[in-house]
Amino acid sequence: MAENLKGCSVRCKSTWLQLQELCRARGLRCAALGVTRRNLVEFEVEYLCDYKRSGGDEFYLVKWRGYPDSANTWEPRKNLRCRGLLKQLHQDLARAPGGPVRPGPRGLPPRVSSYLVQKAEQRQALRRWEQQLNSTRSHRGRIAVENEVDLHGPPRDFVYINEYKVGAGIQLTPVAVGCECSDCMAEAAGGCCPGASHNKFAYNEAGLVRIRAGLPIYECNSRCRCGSECPNRVVQKGIRYNLCIFRTGNGRGWGVRTMERIRKNSFVMEYIGEIITSEEAERRGQVYDRQGATYLFDLDYVEDVYTVDAAHYGNISHFVNHSCDPNLQVYNVFIENLDERLPRIALFATRPIRAGEELTFDYNMHVDPVDAESTRMDSNFGLAGGALSSSPRSRGRIECKCGAAACRKYLF
Repeated sequence: MAENLKGCSVRCKSTWLQLQELCRARGLRCAALGVTRRNLVEFEVEYLCDYKRSGGDEFYLVKWRGYPDSANTWEPRKNLRCRGLLKQLHQDLARAPGGPVRPGPRGLPPRVSSYLVQKAEQRQALRRWEQQLNSTRSHRGRIAVENEVDLHGPPRDFVYINEYKVGAGIQLTPVAVGCECSDCMAEAAGGCCPGASHNKFAYNEAGLVRIRAGLPIYECNSRCRCGSECPNRVVQKGIRYNLCIFRTGNGRGWGVRTMERIRKNSFVMEYIGEIITSEEAERRGQVYDRQGATYLFDLDYVEDVYTVDAAHYGNISHFVNHSCDPNLQVYNVFIENLDERLPRIALFATRPIRAGEELTFDYNMHVDPVDAESTRMDSNFGLAGGALSSSPRSRGRIECKCGAAACRKYLF
């Protein structure tokens, strides 16, 4: 019986505040609840939720960490040593709905003080989500989360994954052989893994892609003789750049920007989600159409049999926006599975990308043919409500908001 209960969880009937009060009453510390040694017997500012001026002095209404709202108190500026929170409050006041507000002797208008509380609680929720993302990721690059635009919190019903989630009725066939190279770059035996599939070696010595978009990438796999430092192991090492999920200010929802410089032709990320059949994709697509959003990416490198659905399971690529002048390009990649119907989808930088710049790719990409295989590249990308679509012909016309000088005005 106990074995059947492994992994089960039961929702606690007590509220967060009730649990905090119980910890304090018993003298117990709990990091998850924010009851620490520092604030068990001392007061620690959680956030500031109101502001007033009286007699030439400034006062702030303080929410104390680990205490209920009923314990909030007005404190003079001289008693507070939380410069970051003070700066944040005044920044929020400048962005408050209705424009900047002057504080009175009784505090801010209710709509403004309510906004301050909502922003503070939103930041806490986003911070918890950021911690969850970083505890889940298997790649080196860290993930930051920011929203200085509106009150949207973490997306609901989204699970961060590091590899494809294989749907019902689909099997991945593990690779059976690997290369025998001692040095895959200098002394490739039989052309290494790319040569075995009659393809070109995709990378240079620095791990930058050197083949044109449309040609497939065959990396070394777990059965290869070469080690982890082989230059033909790039995508499999995962995201190595620190990236930020941020809220866009022009109605495009969430976006992703890089927090460090990215060289041209560098691998940036994979498009990851749940692998489903095209029949299941058609069914889900109809549901997503009614919801106004879909994240379906056809894997039609050789034939349209499978689709990646990143709506509920995905990685940071779930949040990458479209642009008619993108800085990322899609490549089909094969590593542990050589079934050409099931490539991995990798995004590489098309040009040098500055730190702080948003990452984008063209949802309606068209690849210039370089040989017969390049025509197998999926070019059926479209957008519906800020997401990828597998069947543009079945969607209504969607206005593009990318803002590029060469914007096509419509996604398809």
